Amino acid sequence: MAPASVREAVREAAARFTAAGSLTPRLDAELLLSQALGVRRDALYREPERVLTDAEARRFAGFTERRERREPVAYIIGRRAFRTIELEVGPGALVPRPETETLVEVALAELARLDARLDRELGVGEASRDAAPLDAPARSEADASGRSAPRVPRLLDVGTGSGAVALAVASEHPGVRAVGVDIDTRALDIAGGNVERLGLTERVELLKGDLFDGLPEGARFDLIVSNPPYLTEEELGAVEREVRVYEPRHALLGGSSGLDVYERLVPGALAFLEPGGLLAVEIHEGRASEITALFRATGRFAEVTVHDDLGGAPRVVCGRERTWSAAVSAPEPRP
Repeated sequence: MAPASVREAVREAAARFTAAGSLTPRLDAELLLSQALGVRRDALYREPERVLTDAEARRFAGFTERRERREPVAYIIGRRAFRTIELEVGPGALVPRPETETLVEVALAELARLDARLDRELGVGEASRDAAPLDAPARSEADASGRSAPRVPRLLDVGTGSGAVALAVASEHPGVRAVGVDIDTRALDIAGGNVERLGLTERVELLKGDLFDGLPEGARFDLIVSNPPYLTEEELGAVEREVRVYEPRHALLGGSSGLDVYERLVPGALAFLEPGGLLAVEIHEGRASEITALFRATGRFAEVTVHDDLGGAPRVVCGRERTWSAAVSAPEPRP
């Protein structure tokens, strides 16, 4: 394909993507052409009659052929926007999706709640939290003079993939320290590149392990988040080719019921949560009741809630380790 102009290139590619079954053919064409030209997408609208060079046309033709095979656009161009950041992505990790932003919103709301409570209790300001070292204890402790040491909120992202959730939270909350754990070395390589590119090496640490296996003894977190694999084989067979063929199966398949990882993750998180800490997990929209039941079956989670995504589908289930909830809900002793 050797189109004469930007307008023709977009039109012809969009037609081919439509025939291939893409749900967003024009957007795909514009993103791939802007990548081939090395310009921002809005530049295509400013110069629709610009003639492509031979090298640009060849590069765009290669991208077009890959997209016709339904390879994800994010894998072709090597990046994906997610909330306020742009992530490098590749075949070793899932492409971040808008639905997962709900998990980030829940995490940020919990951190804001934690900040406000600690500020009231300890008089710790934002500046002192920012200055605290990465290895500061998660819980507040008193120094030799009896004064409270700075409180560092800590987050664990289980199955971090490209690092999307941990990095989005760290980018929007300047005081949090985050740890991302993944079993896949390829995913950790991608996440590591994102940590460095976003300048978050001092606040985001990556570890290899299956769920909690890679964590040091005694590690505790105020907030644990996860977007685990949750599709069954049947459900995976029904999703679009981009996901079914190109994205890593181990990050998608959750066993015959879709619950295999949750059955280990939910009870396992209790050993790593601070008293009153929150566990928040992304879910398949059809399994909210089963996953809330897993939380309640432990007998250790209070305030189990379900949060909908922007499309109105159940997307995140949260539970609070009940130590703190029980303490604050207890009646004041009578004089």
